[in-house]
Amino acid sequence: MNTTIEKIFEVTEPIDKVWSSLADPTQVVVCVPGASITEKIDEKNYKGEVETKFGPIKVKYDGEIQIAELDEENRKMILKGRGLDSKGKGSADMQMTGTLAEIDGKTKVHFVMNIVIVGMLAQFGSRLINDVSDQLLNQFVENFKAKLAGAEVDNTMSAGNMMGSIVKNKLGNIFGGKKEA
Repeated sequence: MNTTIEKIFEVTEPIDKVWSSLADPTQVVVCVPGASITEKIDEKNYKGEVETKFGPIKVKYDGEIQIAELDEENRKMILKGRGLDSKGKGSADMQMTGTLAEIDGKTKVHFVMNIVIVGMLAQFGSRLINDVSDQLLNQFVENFKAKLAGAEVDNTMSAGNMMGSIVKNKLGNIFGGKKEA
């Protein structure tokens, strides 16, 4: 299953501060729900894991993230990731392109993620994956803003939001007569 996720948000912090935090995986990982870095291989390669839940299914991916491009002058980054389900029931590949722009002293963050999911998780369909991913990204944005403001960040997943997405998806299928993609 292939899906593309795009997110644009503003941060009330200066672009240099936002860039330095986003460009350092060890700083930004604390904002990603269910994620952790387990090993720094070198300046551009890291090992880590992501744990997430889709209804009754809990999945954990062990993987690697590579900083493919880090263009400080143009405030553009490209990250590539690959994860394997720790139970051997699938994999996920991701490429994320992110850019920053300064607007009236604020920073606009824009990123596009292309994701390919194979295995058990792909059975849920792109609509549900997109709904849950949107919830996770909204939680990331809130965590990231809090971190930049100097507040404590909790990167555990918000289970209520995840269940809301699942119920919304299932009810939409029942009452809307749509099949999952």
